[in-house]
Amino acid sequence: MTTIEKYFSESSKTILSLKNFKKEINEIVESILKCTKNKKKILIAGNGGSCADAEHFAGELSCTFNKRDRKSFSAIPLTSHSAALTAWSNDFGFESFFKRQVNAHGNEDDILFLLSTGGGNLTGSKASANLVYAAEEGINKKMKIISLVGKGGGELQKISDICINVESQNTAYIQEAHMSILHCICEMLDNLKV
Repeated sequence: MTTIEKYFSESSKTILSLKNFKKEINEIVESILKCTKNKKKILIAGNGGSCADAEHFAGELSCTFNKRDRKSFSAIPLTSHSAALTAWSNDFGFESFFKRQVNAHGNEDDILFLLSTGGGNLTGSKASANLVYAAEEGINKKMKIISLVGKGGGELQKISDICINVESQNTAYIQEAHMSILHCICEMLDNLKV
């Protein structure tokens, strides 16, 4: 099997496994609908490729997906304020930036939607600890915590209200799966004609 065949075969298997998360995807869609009905907002964050996916998802929600006449959803990517991001990171460190943004913008019954290929940890490398701290702040503010993770699920799997843990150890496959989930959510929202 060539590298090309192997890559797409493995990636496709990961994406096909997402049908096992039908319950969680439906719960996420219902949460977004409830959030919007109650005039609440969705804060979204991730690091690296997951940051790009978070901003992409926020754009799909606040603008349109396939249906041009679909209702807009209040979705805010926490990385979009570059002055705040660079000021806080310079003065206090990036590790607490998302927590600070949740503190500034999050309210009870808002959604905090987090994307992380590993799920974050607070020991060792402390990879994506910033997302865990944001989730903890969201919990303190009585927000609904939704996360898409991979690998072992990390801390986010333990503390999220809804979590989809993609069954893969490969970062690229996990990110592709996360984007497939996000697009599926948008498709479902379009089909509901909200």
